[in-house]
Amino acid sequence: MERYKEIEKTIIKKYRKEIWSRFIRAINDYELIKDNDNIMVCISGGKDSFLLAKLIQELIRHGKIKFNAHYVIMNPGYKKENIEQIKKNANILNIPIEIFESDIFDVVNKISKEKPCYLCARMRRGYLYSKALELGCNKIALGHHFDDVIETTLLSMFYASEIKTMMPKLHSDNFKGLELIRPLYLVKESSIISWMNFNKLTFLNCACSFTEKENNGKRLEIKELIKSLRKNNIDIDYNIFKSLDNINLNCVLGTKKDGIYKSFLDEYDK
Repeated sequence: MERYKEIEKTIIKKYRKEIWSRFIRAINDYELIKDNDNIMVCISGGKDSFLLAKLIQELIRHGKIKFNAHYVIMNPGYKKENIEQIKKNANILNIPIEIFESDIFDVVNKISKEKPCYLCARMRRGYLYSKALELGCNKIALGHHFDDVIETTLLSMFYASEIKTMMPKLHSDNFKGLELIRPLYLVKESSIISWMNFNKLTFLNCACSFTEKENNGKRLEIKELIKSLRKNNIDIDYNIFKSLDNINLNCVLGTKKDGIYKSFLDEYDK
């Protein structure tokens, strides 16, 4: 059996509960993919996005939903060896990738050396949305997983003084007709790592020229905090996640929607 087929088999069988079932549940619960969708699957070169690509391939082959997918890699200025590693993994996994070039790293390096991540993220999003429109896609799939959701939630609370999270899907504000989806929304990072190691795969960790020598500061801090809390409460991450789907509006000081703030006092004496 060819190696990529063996890898596909592990997704459906060995990791059916931890990965495949959670992927399908997210698709169904959040209505992420529908018939006739044309989806651009964004591959960064890391474990998450490559697994996402394989899951999408399996869903096309074995699922009931009829849709189309493009497997796209944007090169923002990666080193040559990183691009070669990406191509090698795409070949191993039998993923028909399309690579397009951008000059994001060069631009960000000239404009924003001290805090490059925000500008880089905005520019990436713009390039990816434009590419999706070029391909005639109506959706863009990203590889954010369950742990990303939890970490983003706590980062918002601790450093932005607000409660908000990474949504399973959202409409683009600037590119009409495009929707961003996150099919790995319920898949835990530990399961992805286990799948990767079991299949003896090696992916890029971080190919960013700005952060590859750093530990990504605050997000790593949150990862370590959750890891520590899990020692005393094994369900800590699930509880954080569930709380975002169980907000008691009778017991919050205020809420904000579309930029409009509403205090509990507005209706307190009514």
